[in-house]
Amino acid sequence: MTSATMGQTLRQIRRARGKSLATIAGLAGISTSYLSRLESGDRALDRRSLIVALANALEVAPSEITQTAITTAGELEEDRSLNAVRLALLSISMGQPGGQVVPLEVLGQRVTRILTAQRDCDYALVGAELPALIRDLHTTLGAGREGRDLLRLVVITHIQGTQAWLGDIGASLDLAWHAVTLAQHAAERLDEPLYGAVTAFGTAFGLIGAGGFDLAARTLTSADPGTETSEGMQVSGMLTLTSSLVMAAQGNGGERYAALDHAADLAVRTGDGNAMWFGFGPSNVGVWRMSVALEAGEHAEAAKIAETVNPEALPSPTRVSAYYREYGRALARLPKQRDAAVMMLRRAELISPARIHRHPFMRSVLAELLAKAKRDSVGRELRGMAYRAGLPV
Repeated sequence: MTSATMGQTLRQIRRARGKSLATIAGLAGISTSYLSRLESGDRALDRRSLIVALANALEVAPSEITQTAITTAGELEEDRSLNAVRLALLSISMGQPGGQVVPLEVLGQRVTRILTAQRDCDYALVGAELPALIRDLHTTLGAGREGRDLLRLVVITHIQGTQAWLGDIGASLDLAWHAVTLAQHAAERLDEPLYGAVTAFGTAFGLIGAGGFDLAARTLTSADPGTETSEGMQVSGMLTLTSSLVMAAQGNGGERYAALDHAADLAVRTGDGNAMWFGFGPSNVGVWRMSVALEAGEHAEAAKIAETVNPEALPSPTRVSAYYREYGRALARLPKQRDAAVMMLRRAELISPARIHRHPFMRSVLAELLAKAKRDSVGRELRGMAYRAGLPV
């Protein structure tokens, strides 16, 4: 959905509600002129907190404003696998996984292959192999094989594999929530704090996407992986970073900074690691600081933070892509930084096209930049990205 389309939808909902610009702007805590620019597409709807505030003012779900269909199947190779993943998840919910009983060692190797591909932004490989892995994991689990080690694989696969992949390719929130629910069931049977915390991370992200900030905060607070081990510290650090994002969305500045500082302290103690496939460490904390600043609407601060982060030190292509994406998103809202913003977004696209083409925030940012595009080399790069993202050029 383009920025203009999201704005048009916003205007249509407001008019259907019989509400004036001034009324909705007042309820959402923004100016009438800003709301008018959002509706016209001159400003991007690129913050969760803003979308939720507008949805609350209009008394609709946030998805009524942001929801968009997946683009035509085949535009990205991973699209071809989406329905197979959907059917695999549905088959599990019906108690008919339709897979094979596979030895734990083989399943572990397949999980590692998929999670490595996810980390490396190879979404086509993940999509191709994920449906069969989901079916085989749950068929083996249903046969009563392998016990606790198998439950651990199920949790990791559905949070760091299924949910992450679905989010990166722009699939529906409800489908990703289905994966989280399967992880929750496995974590409850396992009853281990570390894996419960991994599931809390996935649950919180599902709630954040739906605008359930209070629920997300409670979910994160209730999880306690401990800090006695390096693994526990890394997972605790990820939960703390996620809490800082929730606090930014809620407008809680003081606690947001405290959470980021706590995560940074933990990162100094752990160094760069990959416990539970999180890639937590000092360099990753820098990227999260950027994301949190953007969620708070502090674009200049996010750009300033970006200058302190060395992208070459980031632990994986997915984090490098996130760095350039967030840097471009920040620069897009700063004076005289259009060219730099476009080039940063282009770098992110080269690493992970789906993270630019499919994320509603990024599509909205592209649309805003496109409205001011010049007929120069940077403009050509921008129009190329917009075209590949399915935006009208």
